[in-house]
Amino acid sequence: MRLGDERPGGAGPEIGAADLDGIAERILDLVGSRGEAAVTVTRSLSGLTRFANSFIHQNVGDEAVTAAVEVVVGGRTAAATTSRLDGDGLERLVHSALAAAEVRPVDPAWAGLSPPQPSGFAGHYDQATAEAGPAERAAVVAAFVEAGDGLEAAGYCETSAAERVFANSLGHRIAGRATTAAVDGIHRLDGADGCASTCSSRLADLDGARAGARASERARAAATPVEMPPGRYEVVLEPRCVAYMMDFLSVYGFNARAVIEGRSFASVGEGQFDPALSIWDDATDPRHIGFGFDVEGTPKSRLDLVRAGVVSALTHDRRTAARMGGGALTTGHAVAGGESLGAVARNLFLGPSGTPSPAAELVAAMERGLLVSDFWYARVLDPKTVVVTGLTRNGVFLVEEGKVSGAVTNLRFTQSPVAAFGPGKVLGVGDDGALAPGGLHLGWNHSPSLRLAQWNFTGNASG
Repeated sequence: MRLGDERPGGAGPEIGAADLDGIAERILDLVGSRGEAAVTVTRSLSGLTRFANSFIHQNVGDEAVTAAVEVVVGGRTAAATTSRLDGDGLERLVHSALAAAEVRPVDPAWAGLSPPQPSGFAGHYDQATAEAGPAERAAVVAAFVEAGDGLEAAGYCETSAAERVFANSLGHRIAGRATTAAVDGIHRLDGADGCASTCSSRLADLDGARAGARASERARAAATPVEMPPGRYEVVLEPRCVAYMMDFLSVYGFNARAVIEGRSFASVGEGQFDPALSIWDDATDPRHIGFGFDVEGTPKSRLDLVRAGVVSALTHDRRTAARMGGGALTTGHAVAGGESLGAVARNLFLGPSGTPSPAAELVAAMERGLLVSDFWYARVLDPKTVVVTGLTRNGVFLVEEGKVSGAVTNLRFTQSPVAAFGPGKVLGVGDDGALAPGGLHLGWNHSPSLRLAQWNFTGNASG
């Protein structure tokens, strides 16, 4: 089903891009001279195929159109959202936002609406992915399951498409559309799991067979694990582990609000990471997913956060840029709830400053250490230093003399990725960069495997 096609069952035409723009203009007209306003109208269409015990057990679809407005009256701000888009629904939306603004205190951090500006990149969109249905997702699932050669498989395949229109009282208008396709699953053998995932803006890019073979290989290798004592081990972290940690760096580190309030490690101009690493955010890169503008309507572009180990920039929205002063400008990283959270990078890349190494060579270079496939259930213990505690899962392996010698039971870690990625600590950067889920559910991050001098494991999975 395409965006803008007829609904099944004769329900009539769906809301298209022109209609979204009309809804946004109607809301601005309703606010009128009573205040300033910024409006976002989004239509989303998603499909999810779940599988367990190597069989598809659920197909669900969801379609939604929502309108959100932020109003400003005498320096007082308030926001409201609705999915009721008839005349009464829009009038109630505006009334509730204006009524809430009247009783709120003046917002000293309010930095004004975004002025009109060139729209730039609209988003990563693929028509075939927007049209994909259960049959197309089932084909990816079948390839994943069959690659296990009899192992028990579970996971999901998801496709989504969205159109979004932003408009405000200053005359700024911007629109875009984006699609996402992902498969994430495990194969299981005698209680040992192996995982694999892949994500793109195009369903055609998903290789279910390759992901399934990867998960199957890890599950077979993870059988009959042995316990290892707590300690600091040299490690190779696979891309899922690195991507997981990157969310913590984004929220607690490069976020300008955290820096302004003295809650961040980040210091622009200092070499706080190993020179082998660079970190950047780029919504326009074809390897990533999402829209080309933030919730304030600011177009996104590449932002280098770490160049060859040196912190080079912070993420800003309009509020943090105004607070920091000194000519700071928004970097296009405003997010919903940013008045309390700050500005967050959601199209992150971590990569080598120089030439990467084949991923297999990272393991081959280890005398003795651990190969770690996945992290989960992590929490921040100290936001300032980004000390995180969590668990490994879906495959931990002992490496001796450059070869995997056996599986290891899951371990608890307590480690700061800032320290682990620090100067002199990165021994190799792989050439296997890929999108993988972040640890704070902000989206997907693009990262390779890393060989690190040490990672601190503080107990087994129950301690």
